[in-house]
Amino acid sequence: MEFIQKKRGVKQTFTLRDDHFNFAYEDKSGSGDIDLNYVDFPQKSSVSIEQNEWLRNVGLLWIALGVAQIGWAIFNDLSLSGKGFWLMVGMACVLWAHFSKTRYSVFRTERGNVLVMQNKQHQQIVETLHARRKAQLLDWYGDVNPDNELENEIRKFQWLVEQDVMTQAESEQKIAQAQLLHNSQYESTETKLN
Repeated sequence: MEFIQKKRGVKQTFTLRDDHFNFAYEDKSGSGDIDLNYVDFPQKSSVSIEQNEWLRNVGLLWIALGVAQIGWAIFNDLSLSGKGFWLMVGMACVLWAHFSKTRYSVFRTERGNVLVMQNKQHQQIVETLHARRKAQLLDWYGDVNPDNELENEIRKFQWLVEQDVMTQAESEQKIAQAQLLHNSQYESTETKLN
């Protein structure tokens, strides 16, 4: 499965495989990619806004120049003909800078940041990655491991609840299975010793 997001000079590709995914990006400053297991995709994100600061600042400067020019003309009782040019150009630049903003959800990982453009595909990409993360966590840690200490198993299932992978009831059921398994192992070891 693959998702591709494009806006102006930016292209991002999410290639989803069975056990991991690849996030590749390309923009004016360069390109790169990272491979991540689904379990490494964080639940929480921050927001980053990319915009043309230079265009906005120049637009604001031209608006100020246009307002000053019109104010000077009114104050000195001069003709206003042609005095609104810089005001209009400045407003056009500010509007262009505003509507050309790109918002990203930023998921920070140890290997790098995964950026998801906030467009019509955003929700589908994030939900798919979270669903695969949950499935991989359950696959890796969802069963009782008889070789682990009981305390470690209890902490593991409590952690899975914190990660929104299991409900509290499912966790308690797994903890009860681990306690039963450890009690039966303890009794069989005690019987062998006697």
